[in-house]
This record gives sequence, structure tokens and C-alpha cells, in this order.
Amino acid sequence: MSPTAPAPRRPDHLPDHLPDHVDVVIVGSGPAGAAYARVLSEQAPHATIVLFEAGPLISDPPGAHVKNIADPAARAAAQRASEGRRPAAADTPTDTLDGYADGAHRLVRPGTSLLPTGWRQPGEDGMPAAAVSTNVGGMAAHWTGACPRPGDSERIPFLPDLDDLLTEGERLLGVSSTALAGAPLAGEVRRRLADALDAGRAPGRRVQPMPLAVRRETGPDGTGRLVWSGSDVVFGAVTRENPRFTLVPEALVTRVLTTDGPEGRRVTGVRVRDLSAGDGPDGPEHEVSAAHVVVAADALRTPQLLWASGVRPPALGRYLNDQPQVVFAVRLRDVPQSAGEPETLGVDPRTTPGITAQSGVSWVPFTDEHPFHGQVMQLDASPVPLPAGDDPVPGSVVGLGWFCAKDVQAGDRVAFSETEVDENGMPAPRLHYTLTARDHRTLEEARAAVRRAALALGDPLDDEPLTFPNGASLHYQGSVRMGAQDDGTSVCDRDSRVWGVAGLHVAGNGVIPTATACNPTLTSVALAVAGARSIARALQHSPAHAGA
Repeated sequence: MSPTAPAPRRPDHLPDHLPDHVDVVIVGSGPAGAAYARVLSEQAPHATIVLFEAGPLISDPPGAHVKNIADPAARAAAQRASEGRRPAAADTPTDTLDGYADGAHRLVRPGTSLLPTGWRQPGEDGMPAAAVSTNVGGMAAHWTGACPRPGDSERIPFLPDLDDLLTEGERLLGVSSTALAGAPLAGEVRRRLADALDAGRAPGRRVQPMPLAVRRETGPDGTGRLVWSGSDVVFGAVTRENPRFTLVPEALVTRVLTTDGPEGRRVTGVRVRDLSAGDGPDGPEHEVSAAHVVVAADALRTPQLLWASGVRPPALGRYLNDQPQVVFAVRLRDVPQSAGEPETLGVDPRTTPGITAQSGVSWVPFTDEHPFHGQVMQLDASPVPLPAGDDPVPGSVVGLGWFCAKDVQAGDRVAFSETEVDENGMPAPRLHYTLTARDHRTLEEARAAVRRAALALGDPLDDEPLTFPNGASLHYQGSVRMGAQDDGTSVCDRDSRVWGVAGLHVAGNGVIPTATACNPTLTSVALAVAGARSIARALQHSPAHAGA
């Protein structure tokens, strides 16, 4: 299979036609959308559910992480197929860590596509690296699997059950804090980081193994491998085996349909365009009626769909925030020439890209005093050129990524044109985004912190840390944020129900209302759990399902 080969064959269980009526429509197949499907399959098994995904199927099972695809050419093809209608050139790297420390102004990651226009407005900083993935599984088919819990001011203050929801999110994602904790160099990396950074930190916010959505599996031949979670793990067998659940790839929802009645506005269904024939904006459209619609497209395309549908609460698209990111690379000093063979750790290097198990992934948690979060992980190769003949000990070159909490402001937003459209015929996005004086101070503190961490570990491979362009974190939040009350500063309530439109929910990282530095996926899945439970309760009390 070549890197330009087509995506996997459409499985037999996927539909040849679209339904006319279901109980629940889910838009988007990332972890949050998958969480709705999973919880509803568990708690409302009588409900009919259809999930529409604009992108193609790139794996079997649907939504799997591309790292789990053993064949390199097939893995590369899956990455390229995720890049939407503007895929990168065929000779562009498809390994996620290629160019890790690239200083490109419009940095792009494999499996994603940059916004072609509208990413910066006059007089503003903009988000030159703003990008999206378009495939079954969304960005979770390409992510690092990091699932830390939020702490201090990252936490949502009006959710008393947040910890219970996070625990459920960890179950759905298959999160483990031990899968790589015992890697040969991991303990030494954590010890050096802790000596330099732990002073004054609360016990739960000290250096520790990064919680990861990953598990170990052993094959029939006794060879082990790491299996990374994608939306497939969140869906789980209960969703895949649910005869009332249907996944439809290459289906773009273009409108959420609503009606006004005596009790106010409510959802009636969606309009969806079939993209499988490659017709783009000219593809045939179909209306599906539903009592509940969940829009989990991502933090840029969820507000786009609501805007296109005439659902425009004052906060829609506002409070958009990325996580300013500083990166550094270091070569560990004083490590043994052989730190252990990957196979002894349950990893088959023939099928697992890289040798991540050598030094694991370490976590430096966010605190209010230190408003950034550190992720320290092995790089498969040095991100900067090394002298000829210099062959680093496996696992001894590590990357340090420090993510900063953004100064959240209403003016940072994604807006949409009333007249211009994107390549799918949807309202063209326009990003308004500016770093504040506080953001620049936080970035400077993060650069100092990452230098301290690097010097504690070994010898930096470059003179100074690199500050990535805005948008490079891919952790966009806030654009459909939740709130405790409908006061114009939020789009949805604590169960992710859109204010003023009964039956309409939003989901994904865009729902998170706080300034965070930690990876947001676990939190967004936790919030999706609460939303899905609220729909399950509503379905149980629906006259159509009474006694079901």
C-alpha cells in the first residue's frame, strides 16, 4: 500500500443510505462525540443514534490511532487521508515527531490541515498554525495520548462532580499512569526533574508519570506492543455492537434544524451532505429528524455549524484560546550505553513507531504559581543535526514541551462571514487572536522553567527554547464554553445544553470554560459524559420510549 493509497474499505456494517429519523444525531467522531455514543449505548440502549463524520474512514476498527497501524505505508496513507480537501504534498513527512522543533511560521503536523485563510486579522497576532483533522476519530487518531487531570484554576468551579466525571473519562479513554512509568530511563528523568522543580509544590502537583491513553497487549507469539487509544477505545464494543447505532463517514452536517413553538426554540434534526462521491459543496443533501443533536465537530467547526444554522448566542465563537507553547530538546547526560531492550517492556519495535518506552513520558503539572504544564517525552531522533557519527543512546534525546495557560478574553474569537464560504460551502472562519502582556510574561516564565528542566536533565541541543506559533498546540478551547448561568458569557449550561435551544448540545474542547495548560481531551470527554447522561435521562422520560 503506497502513502497515497485509499482509506480502508467501507465496512459492511456501515449504511448505504441515510436514515430519515433517529433519537439522537451526533456530529463529529472525536473522543467527545464517541463518548456521547458510548454513554447513550450503555444508558439508553433503546435509543436510535446516528453519528455523522465529515472525514473518511482511515482505520479498522473505526477511530483507531494511526500509531496502531503496523504497516508504515498504510499508516502514512491514513495520515494523509486525514488532511481534508487540502492534503500535504506526497513527499511531506507523515511521522508525527518529524520536525518536532520546526520553527516554521505556519507549522503543520501530519494528519492535519492548516486554515488556508482567515487565520490572522490586521493588527492582531492571529493563529498561523491553526489546523484541523478530518477523519473518523478526529485529532485522537494522531494525538500523544496525554490525559492529565486539571488542577488549581484549570478546574471548572461550578462542577462539584468534576472528579467523578474525570474518573469516568479515564475509563472511556483507557487511561493508565503505569504503562510507561517503568521504562528504563523514565525513573531517572523524573528524579532529575523533581530535584529541579518540585520544591514548594503540593503533593499531587509534583513531577510524576504522565497519565496516558495507552495499554500493553501481547500477541499470540508472545510479542508485546503498545496500543494507543483513539475514538475506537471510547466507542468500545458496546457501541460497535449496538444495533441502534450507525456511523456514517464522509457525511457533512450543513445545518442544525430548529423550530419555534409555544415553549421556545428546539431542535428538530439536521441537514447532511453526502461527500462520499467527492462532489464537495455540490453533493446531495438529506434531512434527518431527531429529538436531540450533539455538535462535537471541534472548537472551530462546532461554532461554524451553529452560526450557519442561525444559532448565535452572544458568546458563540468567543473566548477562543490556544495554549502558547515553548519547546526544547535535550540529550540526557550520564546514561548507560544500553538502557534495556524495548522488547523486554512489551514493545515490538517492528510495529510500534519509535521507541517511546525507553524514557517514557513525564509530567510537570500546572499550578497557579507556575501557570504552565510540562510534557517530557522521548524523541525518535534528534530534532537538530548532530555531528557526523554521533549516535545517541536510544531514549537519551528527549523533548520538553511547556504549555501555557492563555489570558482568556472575549475578543479572542472565531467569527464567520455572512458572504464568503470555505471549501465545503460553509461560512468562512475569521480568527481574531492576540497575546496579552500577561501572556508574554507567562511565556517568558515558561522559557526560564524549560531551561531549568533541560539543564537538570542534560545538555540542550540548541541555544534557546523555541516558541511555537499560535495554534501549534492544537488544544483550542472556549469557543462554545459552558457556564453556570445564561449571562451572555457562555454558550451552554453545565450539561452542555445550548442556552435557548432545547435538545441541542455541544461537545469537545471548545466547551471548556477555564484557562488551562494541561492537555484538554480528558476534560472534554468528562464533560461529554455529563451531557450524554442528561440526554439518556431525557430519553428515559420521553413518551416515545415509555416502557421501552
